Amino acid sequence: MVGPLRSTRAPGAEYEERLARAGCKAVAGIDEVGRGPLAGPVLAAAVVMPERIPGEWFGRICDSKQMSFQKRAVAFEELREGVKAVGVGSCSPGEIDSMGIVPATRLAMMRALEVLEVRPDHLLIDALGLPGVDIPQTSIVKGDAISISIAAASIVAKVTRDGLMSGVFDTRYPGYGFASNKGYGTAMHRAALRRLGPTPIHRRSFAPVRRVLGHGLE
Repeated sequence: MVGPLRSTRAPGAEYEERLARAGCKAVAGIDEVGRGPLAGPVLAAAVVMPERIPGEWFGRICDSKQMSFQKRAVAFEELREGVKAVGVGSCSPGEIDSMGIVPATRLAMMRALEVLEVRPDHLLIDALGLPGVDIPQTSIVKGDAISISIAAASIVAKVTRDGLMSGVFDTRYPGYGFASNKGYGTAMHRAALRRLGPTPIHRRSFAPVRRVLGHGLE
């Protein structure tokens, strides 16, 4: 394990540098997006950064939640071109309902790891640990604000999930505003849920959806 570091203004590479000095050549940052929405999958990304991280990425690769749509899109393309490997995994609403959001989040992370073309020497994970994964790992609370590898994973995860919600699912299930709310429980989304009922991608174990199923449509 690598000792904790305090968060700085933008994610740095202190963890990555410590691990490199210890002989790690492939460090994967892992983060997820979509634990809180009422609809859609939870999605995780694993990103193996290049051994020499481009200097211009520092300050530009940040916690995806703190970035504008445009900046995330630009950073996403830079990462696709410049990293060693990217893996994306998800868990469906049905899996979330059957096992709970935290186990589903871990499973999405493990699925992202499974499709990485490079086997990591060490994992840097935002907040969670991955029991049963035989790779050394460090979980970092608010890791997307501390580690540039985790921040990179947060960007890949958010851009991928946002694209899925605003593209495929907004077209497939019109009326819920998925293009704007990405499945989160905004007032407009909740009103549509009460009016139209849940879609196949709604999480039936989440209270607002469960209440609609229990009381019927208004």
